[in-house]
Amino acid sequence: MAARGKRYEEALGLYDRHQLYSPSEAIDLVKATAKAGFDETIELAVKLGIDPKRSDQQVRGAVVLPHGTGKSVRVAVFAKGEKAKEAEEAGADFVGAEELAEKVQGGWMDFDVAVATPDMMSVVGRLGRILGPRGLMPNPKTGTVTFEVDRAIKEIKAGKVEYRADKTAIVHVAIGRASFEKKKLLENLAVILDALIKARPAAARGAYLRSVVLSSTMGPGIRVSPVQIVAKLTEE
Repeated sequence: MAARGKRYEEALGLYDRHQLYSPSEAIDLVKATAKAGFDETIELAVKLGIDPKRSDQQVRGAVVLPHGTGKSVRVAVFAKGEKAKEAEEAGADFVGAEELAEKVQGGWMDFDVAVATPDMMSVVGRLGRILGPRGLMPNPKTGTVTFEVDRAIKEIKAGKVEYRADKTAIVHVAIGRASFEKKKLLENLAVILDALIKARPAAARGAYLRSVVLSSTMGPGIRVSPVQIVAKLTEE
């Protein structure tokens, strides 16, 4: 096991690793343990009570965080004609059709989110082996396959994030930066957790939020009480 740095060990001394904290306490602790020399990303990891191997227990979607993630997102749009013009006017960083697809096939990947109009999916579909493993394949479920490119781009730029349970049933999502005010981080956290709870598959059985952990880029994980999360969201 790799040796942990002095900063990480000091962070571990600020809290009890076995305790479940309220969302408010967890945000305070994750901000306190973010001691790196840069503005660390605050990350959420949720272990869900689902079987990701079953098609009726997939959890995937997208939600707009009220305060964004603090990251500048580069958007590539696969469109042509009037929709390409609409994408450019909406602020897309890269716009194209077949030529953009060829560029991606050649190894170019300088974008964070891909959007495509439905009529371009025959072209974009050929990029599945490249975009799929990186989580960049446009998908109707996340609103990235649409003719409403103006809306899609503006939502992404405003802080729209995608969530998807991986093969271990864990969802990883960034909820902001360490420099964010506590209130903004709490509001972003509430929105994404509410979305995950609403996305619970009907076939899922037993406890759904198995574990919830917050951490900064270089900091340790802070465990959050699923019971308090549900209680807080129910109150709201």
